[in-house]
Parts: sequence; structure tokens; C-alpha cells
Amino acid sequence: MQRHLKQLVVSNPKVIMWKPVIVGTRITITIELILEKLAAGETPEQILEPHPRFTSEAI
Repeated sequence: MQRHLKQLVVSNPKVIMWKPVIVGTRITITIELILEKLAAGETPEQILEPHPRFTSEAI
């Protein structure tokens, strides 16, 4: 599982000041924001709707 996460999540000083993001994106939605949305009751489908470059696997 941890190896799989390392393939999906990356931190880079040039992208949103080291905040973890989905690999291959520079989209301002961070892992932190995804977790906040899930905790607030949003479904993965609702999160993915405005961000078509993401996959359900990433969520």
C-alpha cells in the first residue's frame, strides 16, 4: 500500500510549497483538500467532477 501511495502522491518545492499533490499534476487541489472534502461528506465522484485529470484511484 505504501509503495502504491508513493506512485500517486509527491511533494515538490516548486509545486504549492511542498504540499503533497497527485503525481503528474500541478493542480492546486492538494491531498489535504481531498481529505477535507471526504471528511465533509463529499463523494469521490463529486471531488473528481471539476478535476477530470484525477482518477478515482488517486482519491
